[in-house]
Amino acid sequence: MRQFLLVVLGSGFGGGARYLLGGWLIQIFGAAFPVATVAINAIGSFLIGVIMQLSLNTALISSDLRITLTTGVLGGFTTYSTFNYETISLFQQGAVLLATLNVVVTVILCLACGVAGLLLGRWWVTI
Repeated sequence: MRQFLLVVLGSGFGGGARYLLGGWLIQIFGAAFPVATVAINAIGSFLIGVIMQLSLNTALISSDLRITLTTGVLGGFTTYSTFNYETISLFQQGAVLLATLNVVVTVILCLACGVAGLLLGRWWVTI
């Protein structure tokens, strides 16, 4: 029950952070291309890589904190369902190039950020 409450608390924080960062990025870049969703998913991919490496290979992050941060905060922060909806909407609007670009950029960037997070976590373990 304690871990459940930690996830619930973390999810609220992550969702709030997504709302604030997403709104700020839309103000800066506009809404024609879903920059906010791409950025949020890339940041989440990077952070989960770092957190998992540090929690599984060091004593820096406890299992409770790992669950709170990954399932809770990052689960509330990242936006696959939004990515899915925005991509479908772009296709429906006839913006095939933008929809395809969104898929390619999101997948490649998030995978690259996930790898970068894992590498940072591994590096941290060695220092």
